Amino acid sequence: MKKTISFDFNNMFSEAIGNRHGVTEEDLKRWTPKAAHALSTIEEVRKSSENRIKIGLEWINLGEQDPHLIDKIDQHGEKIRNSFKNVISLGIGGSYLGLKAAQDALLPPYYNEFTSLREGKPRIYFEGNNLDPSTIGTLLKNLDPRETCIIVISKSGETTETKVAFDVARNWLREHPDIGENYGKQIYAITDPHGGSLRQLVNSMQEKDKESFIDFSVFPGVGGRYSEFNIGLLHLSIIGVDIKEIFAGIKDMKEICFQDDLFKNPALLYATLQSIMYLEKGKVISILMPFAETLKSTAEWYVQLLAESLGKEYARKIIKKNGLEEWTDDLEKRVNRGRTPVPARGTNDLHSIQQNNISGENNKTLTLVEVQDFGIDLEIPQLSGELLAGKKFSHLMTLAVRATEWALMRAEKPNMTVIMPVVSPYTWAQLLYFFEIATTYEGEFLDVYAFHQPGVEGYKNYMYKYLGKTGLKREITEEIDNHPLKKMDKYII
Repeated sequence: MKKTISFDFNNMFSEAIGNRHGVTEEDLKRWTPKAAHALSTIEEVRKSSENRIKIGLEWINLGEQDPHLIDKIDQHGEKIRNSFKNVISLGIGGSYLGLKAAQDALLPPYYNEFTSLREGKPRIYFEGNNLDPSTIGTLLKNLDPRETCIIVISKSGETTETKVAFDVARNWLREHPDIGENYGKQIYAITDPHGGSLRQLVNSMQEKDKESFIDFSVFPGVGGRYSEFNIGLLHLSIIGVDIKEIFAGIKDMKEICFQDDLFKNPALLYATLQSIMYLEKGKVISILMPFAETLKSTAEWYVQLLAESLGKEYARKIIKKNGLEEWTDDLEKRVNRGRTPVPARGTNDLHSIQQNNISGENNKTLTLVEVQDFGIDLEIPQLSGELLAGKKFSHLMTLAVRATEWALMRAEKPNMTVIMPVVSPYTWAQLLYFFEIATTYEGEFLDVYAFHQPGVEGYKNYMYKYLGKTGLKREITEEIDNHPLKKMDKYII
């Protein structure tokens, strides 16, 4: 096994931050049966493929995919690299955040700006994740359609932000005189294998031309925020990441995170500590602060993971039939649970949010991410005999992590540190998989359904109603009609 990421939980315990805000050995003894139950529940569900797919846990096996599929993905990744100077990836939520996190973590900074860094690979742009016309409008105005590949990622094809961006982008291709009706040869689609409007479009285009709208499937039972190692593989291949290294990281972290011993299972221990902090000590905010610019987008990915998985109105109800489980919301048990995630980064935010972390309300936990080797280092020149002269950036960054831990400890603020030997495909995959497993265990502690997201449907339904979409349920339209927005002029200044 390669050198894996490691975890320092010291500053979550009472020995460091006191009994009022820290977890004690007695706390862990009380919670050990709950931890064992959380582990056994997930272990039992993951034994059955039908259960995994039905519940939304199929992502747990994404490190064990068909080698022939990976070969096909790599073939198309190479084809795109050799054929195009630009790739526009269209997607939102999990169809965007995981890919952006991968790009920022695994490619050199300023990759798009410098030819020498790309080494013949295309520039990668991300759109379809907002309704601001200025971003995609500026992009399409300045790119050459003949040199551009479009990748659209949407399970249903109906998500507004991605759908409208895709309509604009494919029309942009089609209107170019050198492309015209052959525009489909420059489009890849990652969507549901069977249904949805995007699947229908793909099928209809491929009936006319098999080389048009090349497609890959969103696997059943894999929700968006857990899908990077499914829908993100083509992107990884295009940018030259070794997918085998990704899978190796997942495999090794999976082995670690399903151990029975609480103190040898970092994901289970992390979930246990965070749940004690949340349910018993009022720590309702979760800050992820990587001390690496390249991991900023990974912190933003984590926000979706935690918020959509654990921010739930109702407790979970488990219905067992014929050896299978169905998970749903228990509408008779409103709980309104879930910690609020906040992305941050060191050392930038030591000059902003850290003021609140230290001096503000003690209602949060912090997870720091320390990188031991950045692959590049700089020494501060001897210009005037200053304190920093002769020091290396890597030394200063390590010292900044220790200083942050110390300041938080002295303020009795719970924190822990994930230690990455280096940011690589192997360790980055481990980091994401660790958080996915830990969030799954935490869902068990909170007794919520961690793999659905009914709370994101409200704004969609409101937009669909006023866009005139047909087929909306009567109870949805009635709720909107009976509870209109109230805009009083006296409150608009």
